[in-house]
Amino acid sequence: MPHDQYNGPDLPSDPFETRLSSALHDTGGLFDTDRAALVAAGAARGRRLKLRRRAAVLGGAATVVAAVLGGALVLPGGGSGAGAEQAGSGQAGAVGARPKASPTASPAPAGVTKQQMISTLEKLLPKGRLSEQQGRGTDEEPSYAPMASLVFDDGKGPAAVTVALGRVQPGSEEARQTVLCPDKVYIPHDDCRTTRLADGSVVMVFQGYEYPDRRVDTKHWLAELVTPTGQHVSVMEWNAAQEKDAPISRPEPPLDPAGLTRLVSAQEWRALVDDIPIDPNQQTGGPTRAPEQPGAPVRSTLQTLLPKGLNVVNRSSNEAGFGYLVVDDGKGASLVQVNVQTGMSKDAGALFGSGSETLPDGTRVAVHQGPGEKGGEGVVMWTVDTLRTDGRRVVISAFNSGTQHDAATRETPALTIAQMRAIALSPQWWK
Repeated sequence: MPHDQYNGPDLPSDPFETRLSSALHDTGGLFDTDRAALVAAGAARGRRLKLRRRAAVLGGAATVVAAVLGGALVLPGGGSGAGAEQAGSGQAGAVGARPKASPTASPAPAGVTKQQMISTLEKLLPKGRLSEQQGRGTDEEPSYAPMASLVFDDGKGPAAVTVALGRVQPGSEEARQTVLCPDKVYIPHDDCRTTRLADGSVVMVFQGYEYPDRRVDTKHWLAELVTPTGQHVSVMEWNAAQEKDAPISRPEPPLDPAGLTRLVSAQEWRALVDDIPIDPNQQTGGPTRAPEQPGAPVRSTLQTLLPKGLNVVNRSSNEAGFGYLVVDDGKGASLVQVNVQTGMSKDAGALFGSGSETLPDGTRVAVHQGPGEKGGEGVVMWTVDTLRTDGRRVVISAFNSGTQHDAATRETPALTIAQMRAIALSPQWWK
């Protein structure tokens, strides 16, 4: 049933940050923070966390959507997926190009009912058989995003379709990141495009899979719309009658990218967003930007610190906080990623246990070797985690594959633990 998608998500195996865990619990998920996994994965705030949150949604964890659209989570992405560069160069930035000031005095929104959500979705879909309608309104669950889901069959097989509504802060990092395409290194997909509509709204259409490792070939397509005033509409569809545990019923979901764009951008949804009661605890005011991570740009710094003999075959954008390179020494591709953080002294006890090392200058070092995070066949992940006495942290992880979700391309990562340790302890990160 479509409503099952809000119970029991299939999240990425390495959890991050208490805030993400709490939000998932609030939506009825069973996700919890595991400190050991957090350490092994080199968990980080900033860019890496953004990628994880985007992975949770684009990887098929629909449970996250209610929290995201309700404002409990930033729903970011970014990277080098199809259309990502275009979005980053102007289209997605237009989300906050013409933000309107919040009204100082206006009637309280009327609220949105379950039946309004269901009937609007039914009206906006093409002709076909509709069944198993489910919904939620703010009259029943005021703290959750209004949503509707059903099974739609246009004669080519049943398919689950879901829509959820919410708001984002106009011009904020959340607004920009919501409509950026993900990086294929982390979230495999067939296509992703971000476009700007005539009214300044931005739509991202993602065509991927329910399971990033493709253990079941269920397709998961998603459209995200953010308007210049912060209205947020999310539409998801599958080529099966439910998100998980249902046979594939058709080659593709029923709505192609143009159809998804028409559905997500329908004016009826925007009117309903305006009727959602305003949470007084959510941020108000003008556009905001997330603070930049301190330190040197990660990708270029990592590249200067690599040992000789490694050919770079893929790379992330060059920014502070997080970056990656895919390298090949002639024995196969190997993903190397780095997180750079400050203010992490408070987490030292959880991150560095009895097996860690303390250097003469007080720097803590921990080494972890184990299976990869995403279930790629034969993939291993090596991590060196370092923490200076002033709270500056550098975490480097290397894989024996060019991605986390593809099968191993080599026996071990292209970097040795000693080489990773030297990179993580380099002073170049702070110049």
